[in-house]
Amino acid sequence: MESELSYHAARALLEWHIELGATEAIGDLPVNRYEIPAAALAPKPAPTPDAAAARATPPLPQAAPEVDPVDVARAAAAGAADLKALEAAMADYPHCDLKMGARNLVFFDGNPAARVMIIGEAPGRDEDMQGKPFVGRAGQLLDRMLAAIGMARHSQDPAKSVYITNVLPWRPPQNRDPKPEEIAMLLPFLQRHVELVDPELVVLMGNTSCQAGLGRRGITRLRGTWTQAYGRPAMPMFHPAGLLRNPHNKRFAWADLLEVQARLEGET
Repeated sequence: MESELSYHAARALLEWHIELGATEAIGDLPVNRYEIPAAALAPKPAPTPDAAAARATPPLPQAAPEVDPVDVARAAAAGAADLKALEAAMADYPHCDLKMGARNLVFFDGNPAARVMIIGEAPGRDEDMQGKPFVGRAGQLLDRMLAAIGMARHSQDPAKSVYITNVLPWRPPQNRDPKPEEIAMLLPFLQRHVELVDPELVVLMGNTSCQAGLGRRGITRLRGTWTQAYGRPAMPMFHPAGLLRNPHNKRFAWADLLEVQARLEGET
């Protein structure tokens, strides 16, 4: 049977295959390029435990356990044996962002031996600059209020002096109200503060102070009635800053001061 290819056509086809990289014109056996090798079809032996472990995907790195700022504050406050140690623990506390924008930690003013502890809300601009609570206009009004019942923050007589601090030791930006989470994380320090000063009674000035000490807000309803906070008799009062905005409430503040005075003199 005559080949369908002429000599010249067959030669041209061979040369074309050579240009493509062919090294052999024919093989001993035909090759099926689509056939799956038998080795690929053979069942694979089960991997040994060691081999399986070696090929296992490495575990993802575990995220660090979330830190509870309240637990950290509680531990730091419990470790403070005196007021100086408590102030240092608060200065080292890393979880309150307020300290990043404040100039000073506002810890206290007054006589640590005083029978009365006044707890305000948070420092303002003047307090932040001077590092002491109640030194601005509200503080000047507070001093006049105390003088009206024969008391002063710097009196050497514990019976006539007061000890003053705040719920928050750092000024909130633009004097905004403290956030609930800020109050919660700093409350262990305040509780320890009251324990170390050990006053006979506390005065809660303003809504933030009542929220921290009583778990309630609404100073208009709360003021003027004795309650318990930090294990001690407590008198909620209008904050002096609120009295500057609403002078008509000064008569209520005067009545509350007289209640404090009567309590100290054993009349109530």
